[in-house]
Amino acid sequence: MNKKKSATPAELAASRERLEFEKFLADLSARFVSLHPEQVDNEINNALRGILQFFGVDRCSLLRLLPGKTLWLVTHNADILGDSPYPVETPLPTSLVPWCVRRLSVDRATVAFSCIEDLPEEAALDKQLMELWNVRSGLYIPIATLKSSIEYTLGISSGENGRTCPEEYIPRLRMLGELFVNSLERSMAERALRESEERLSLAASAAEAGLWILDKDKGLIWTTRKFRELFHVDPDEDTELEALLDAVHPDDREDIRERIRQSFEKNEAFEIDFRVMRPDGGFSWISSRGNLSSAGPGLPRLLMGASADVTERKQMEAELRENLEEIGRLKLQLEKENVYLREEIKAGLGFEKIVGKSDALNYVLFKVRQVAPTDATVLILGETGTGKGMVAHAIHEMSARRERPMITVNCAALPANLIESELFGREKGAFTGAHARQVGRFELAHGGTLFLDEIGEMPLELQTKLLRVLQDGKFERLGSPQTIEVDVRVIAATSRDLKEDVANRRFREDLFYRLNVFPISIPPLRMRRDDIPLLVQHFADKHARKIGRRFESIPKNTMKALRNQSWPGNVRELEHAIERAVITSPGPVLQLSDGLETQVFEERGDSPKGLEAMEREHILKVLGESGWKIDGRGGAASLLGLHPSTLRFRLKKLGIKRP
Repeated sequence: MNKKKSATPAELAASRERLEFEKFLADLSARFVSLHPEQVDNEINNALRGILQFFGVDRCSLLRLLPGKTLWLVTHNADILGDSPYPVETPLPTSLVPWCVRRLSVDRATVAFSCIEDLPEEAALDKQLMELWNVRSGLYIPIATLKSSIEYTLGISSGENGRTCPEEYIPRLRMLGELFVNSLERSMAERALRESEERLSLAASAAEAGLWILDKDKGLIWTTRKFRELFHVDPDEDTELEALLDAVHPDDREDIRERIRQSFEKNEAFEIDFRVMRPDGGFSWISSRGNLSSAGPGLPRLLMGASADVTERKQMEAELRENLEEIGRLKLQLEKENVYLREEIKAGLGFEKIVGKSDALNYVLFKVRQVAPTDATVLILGETGTGKGMVAHAIHEMSARRERPMITVNCAALPANLIESELFGREKGAFTGAHARQVGRFELAHGGTLFLDEIGEMPLELQTKLLRVLQDGKFERLGSPQTIEVDVRVIAATSRDLKEDVANRRFREDLFYRLNVFPISIPPLRMRRDDIPLLVQHFADKHARKIGRRFESIPKNTMKALRNQSWPGNVRELEHAIERAVITSPGPVLQLSDGLETQVFEERGDSPKGLEAMEREHILKVLGESGWKIDGRGGAASLLGLHPSTLRFRLKKLGIKRP
């Protein structure tokens, strides 16, 4: 006869521990059955402390993944030290623990580890956060919920390795988590119901609404005193439906009957505005809204709702309709201006890919990524042709304002007497020739971005008004005393040395510091020669496609000549040179045009000319070709791609005088 094997001391201890845990669960369940909503949070925290003590871990938490699955937070927590290392009731991005969120929310799988080194490589971000919050071992159990889109997780963790509960406890812990979640959902539902009832009572009182209930079968209506006042019915008089309809305007009675019939037959909401005759012979407009409700199976369905006097609203609607024509005209004008500006931006700037991989350019793009999400004012500095406009457009497209247009004003291209009306707008008759009101660029850029190109060319008298807009967001149109407020992000650009202009009193010092919040300096092409091959290939492909051609190769000597060119006009000059080469190259191999002055550095070891000497030599040559004509078509400024004021500044700086 076989003898029954007796249990070992360890098995007996484990059995006692399980019994204690079952008793712990039973006691908790009994407490949560009839718990008042205000006590739920406190009881959950007490239960978490009980779990913490039972398993001998450092902390036990209930976590919530919010709808959209981009944020999570710790709703309840118990910690052995009292203070949690991670924030409680503070929404945190799910990107901090992407692997855990995917496992718990998508795979609906339990996450358990004895040490964080056991986690897979794809959990690298999760490991960093756990190390920050001193989580060395942990167990996280997804909790199912049927009535809510919010997902919960029960988490147990410790700052030491190997401190996890046995696997056989996981189903019981999951059941405990469901008990917590159900209590929370019930508590929130009861609170929402109570708040809804309070809001309904407050709203009915504040809106002076009359409440009512209609029983279709009995044809009787329960009403409040305010409802009887709306229908001018005596408080002691019966409120049968037909009796109330006698007070309604004859033209509206049948509409009310039809809406009641549709609500009961099609289970639709009851919504109607109608007129009630007043004792003085006039009428009031009443708005009634209601929904079907039933107390339970087999019980009659009731139509419950509220009615309010909306006579004043109807009068306002009539007044608004009288202004529809004017509003429509202004709306059409604004839409036309908006479409025009968007087309102007696309045609003038575009948003092509910024080409290049040099360290200098990468640093510029790094600063763009830093400042783009903010509303900070940006000052872009750089020589002509370096791509200041493209950088400004990139900042706008990466900002939260990208759905609104970026409005561009070239301060050097507008006469001084027109810049103010272009920026701030004008009223009809503000000055001679102002035959109509004009909306300024600041108003058009409201909610978007305003790009002030060549800000160094702005007249001094206008800089004060610009400073006020940057500081306060306020200005007045020309010819109008009315102050206009705008929300505009300003990006300014210049090829001038503003610090020198400030020293020479050609630019306001306070405006310079207001613009110089976040400066970005774009290096000239000669400082990023590693980008020239990429730019050459890009421009060659771009202009070849325009004329239906394709180049198979670019010779090394051609590329070398292009890399060694000084490019005083920077990327713009390089693009024009490549466009000429595309046009003049006879075959599938790109060849430089005869007009390109390469200024190639000799390989014999001689030192190249200084950049200033090369610039002086090039400007003198162009001045000679133009007969020392600076402005206008065929002038040196046009040939060099510079603004006349910029060219005059460089002539003075280089000491060049007309012979």
